[in-house]
Amino acid sequence: MIIQIFGKKSCNDTKKVQRFFKERGINFQFIDISEKAPSKREFETFFRFYTPEELLDTEGKEYKKRDLQYMVYDVKDLLSETPILLKTPIIRSDKGVTLGYNPDILKKL
Repeated sequence: MIIQIFGKKSCNDTKKVQRFFKERGINFQFIDISEKAPSKREFETFFRFYTPEELLDTEGKEYKKRDLQYMVYDVKDLLSETPILLKTPIIRSDKGVTLGYNPDILKKL
């Protein structure tokens, strides 16, 4: 399986992960979640490794812009409907799913 990076073009950690793999000559597929939402099956894979609350980017601009800190909502449904609220990058490989830029974990992929 090829490594997939789900992220946003403007995300610095996503850029770091891409650079990490490029420097090592490792092929990957980049999926920009602001243009193409993860499929239902991809979300199910993410949720096997992380809770919806762990995947929700509560520090991001979009979360604050929508005033979600003042609302009650089902996090899983919110992420499925609005994937731009995901923390990024999410890296998926045949070894599992990891969240964020962590060189020690990326070396194991």
